[in-house]
Amino acid sequence: MTGVSRSWWVFLVYGIVAVLCGIVMFLWPGKTVLALVWTFGVLSLADGVVSLVSAMRRSVALPGWLLVLYGLISIAFGVLAIMQPQAMASALLWVLALWLVIAGLARIVFAIQVRKIVQGEWLLALSGLLAIALGVLFFARPGVGLVTIALWAAIGAIAYGLVQIVAGFRLRRVQTQLI
Repeated sequence: MTGVSRSWWVFLVYGIVAVLCGIVMFLWPGKTVLALVWTFGVLSLADGVVSLVSAMRRSVALPGWLLVLYGLISIAFGVLAIMQPQAMASALLWVLALWLVIAGLARIVFAIQVRKIVQGEWLLALSGLLAIALGVLFFARPGVGLVTIALWAAIGAIAYGLVQIVAGFRLRRVQTQLI
C-alpha cells in the first residue's frame, strides 16, 4: 500500500487535467465533436495499418482477406474522419440515431415478453421509449444531437476528474497515516 499511496499526486494531476478538459469540452462543444471525430479517425487509421500488417503474418486466427478488407475500410474511415470531420460526425450521429430507435424498440418488445416474470418491466419499456425519443431527436435535429454528445462527454470528463481528485487526496491521507 505504501507504493500506491506515494503516487497520490498522479491521481490528483489526472483528475485536474480531466476536469479542465471537461470544462473546455463544455465551453466549446462544437470543437469537442470535431476533436472526437479526429481522434476516432487517427485510431481507425492505426487500427487499419495494424490489421494490414497482421494480414501478412501466418499465425493470425482470422483469414487474411478479412483482415485486409477490415484494414482498408478502417483506413478509409480514418482518412474521411480526418479530412471531412463534420460530415463524418453527422454520419456517425445518423448511425447512432438509428441504433437508438432499434434498441428502444427491442427494449419495449423485451419488456412485453417478460412482463409476467419480471417485476418493474415498465422501467425497461420506459428506457426503450426514452431511447426512441432520443433517436428521433437526433434524426430531427442532428446539430442538437452532436452538441448533446459533446456535453455528455464533458460531464463524464468532469465527473471522472472529480473522482480521481478525491482518490488522490484519500491516498495522500493513507500515506500520511503510514508515515
